[in-house]
Amino acid sequence: MSKNALAPLLLALLLAGCAVTAPNPPAEPAPPAAFKGSADWQRIAPDVVVPEAWWTLFKDPVLDGLQADLVVGNQNLAAALAQVASARAVLKASSSALWPTLSLGGGTTRSASVADDGGQRRVATSNSLTANAAWELDLWGRLSTGIKAAGASYQASQADLAALRLSAQATLTQSYFALRTAEAQQALLQRTVTANERALELTQARYASGVAAQTDVLQARTQLRSVQSQLADMRAQRAQLEHAIAAQLGKLPGQFQLAPSASLPELPPVPDLVPSTLLAQRPDIAAARARQVAAYAQIGIADAAFFPSIDLSASAGYRGASWSNLVSAPNLLWSIGAAVAAPLFDGGQRRLASDQARASADAATANYRQAVLTAFQEVEDNLVELAESGASLALQRDAFEAAERNLDIVLAQYRAGTVSYLNVSTAQASLLSAESSVLASRNRQLVAADLLLKNLGGRLPTRP
Repeated sequence: MSKNALAPLLLALLLAGCAVTAPNPPAEPAPPAAFKGSADWQRIAPDVVVPEAWWTLFKDPVLDGLQADLVVGNQNLAAALAQVASARAVLKASSSALWPTLSLGGGTTRSASVADDGGQRRVATSNSLTANAAWELDLWGRLSTGIKAAGASYQASQADLAALRLSAQATLTQSYFALRTAEAQQALLQRTVTANERALELTQARYASGVAAQTDVLQARTQLRSVQSQLADMRAQRAQLEHAIAAQLGKLPGQFQLAPSASLPELPPVPDLVPSTLLAQRPDIAAARARQVAAYAQIGIADAAFFPSIDLSASAGYRGASWSNLVSAPNLLWSIGAAVAAPLFDGGQRRLASDQARASADAATANYRQAVLTAFQEVEDNLVELAESGASLALQRDAFEAAERNLDIVLAQYRAGTVSYLNVSTAQASLLSAESSVLASRNRQLVAADLLLKNLGGRLPTRP
């Protein structure tokens, strides 16, 4: 190799220590020592260990089976899994850019030309067999920084998949609780319909014997029809919830059916939550952090464009008229060299690209901080919801017991003829409302516990 050919390579080696370094993202925010809402609710079992499948703490085999079907059939998860595969391919492609490229080629060319003296046309055959190599030196860290960015993006896609899976599992659990609550409400309304039918029969008998007015019969019938209408609405709501669960499992509504059950799971033990654990385990926070790292890596890639690129190339092969003796010393040809390309003027495109990368990094930082804020808000909200729904449930149960006793008293008074049926109707409505509120409070408790346990049961994906 000549000295002229070595000059660019020597220059490249001298500049190898001048690689561009991308700025590091800001430090992660320091979490508070404790959640504000932690003191507002009674810790049932502070030392309980939450498994990755946190819904198993509700001890409902049907829910466990639905969660197993979710991971297999949910189409949103399937799409996210494809995104992870795509990000993995991008990462591998970025890593391969550090290595030289090699290629082999061969061919036959037949050409004709006119002789210089105007004689006959000359026909020649040329056969070739060549090997080519090219290698871009990563002096400024553009390629290695690209690998870092691709690795962070791959990490983000893995965390996105984990976050989507957690969200789908939590949504399925809430849908299941809503369906069971609807079934319990449906059973309550059916019992109320039966009781109101007996009350209507009573008023009709009293009206026939002349001890009650016709308005009592009409009031009883109105009350009965109103509850029957609510029962029809609740049946429709239960069917729609079943359809929603089918869609989450990747099944057609006509192919899915859940056996009815009017019972709700019991509230599981919910341990104390530590803010630092939340930051460490929530995959949506991990995804936002990984995107922040990838955005800062893009700054290094953009800044590397200000420096020259150096490419090494080499080729060797044989060229001759006959394939029989093509591979021989007289037909050997080769070349080796280095090329330097330095940008001089581009109308400010590189500067704009650098500014854009920095702006994108600022946006990624803001998105990461917002993800942290949203996560803490969700936990605080559900801590308050768990505490307040528990207090509400105790009050609603007391109200239900009072309404039940009141209805018994009013019915006895009505049979004795001391009160009108309007009092009975009011007492029936109060009892129905009180028992319905008990079921709604239990559902609120279960949903709050579900979302709190999700934050402790989630697991981050393995780093690439």
